Amino acid sequence: MIYKVFFQSSNDEVPVREKTDSIFVEAQSERDVRSKLKSYNYNIEFIQEVEGAFLEYEKQNEKFKVLEL
Repeated sequence: MIYKVFFQSSNDEVPVREKTDSIFVEAQSERDVRSKLKSYNYNIEFIQEVEGAFLEYEKQNEKFKVLEL
């Protein structure tokens, strides 16, 4: 499955909406996503499973890239 992860780059700063970034990760579950990103020290705000029409829409974005960790 593919998950969209909304995060802040630094776990040491207060979350600010303007600094929120997102990445796509291929994983088996939300727990698997968190374990794969643990070493990056991200402040994860939200993890959303992406499928169907939403996935097709995201694929149209030129920045779409799935991280394979």
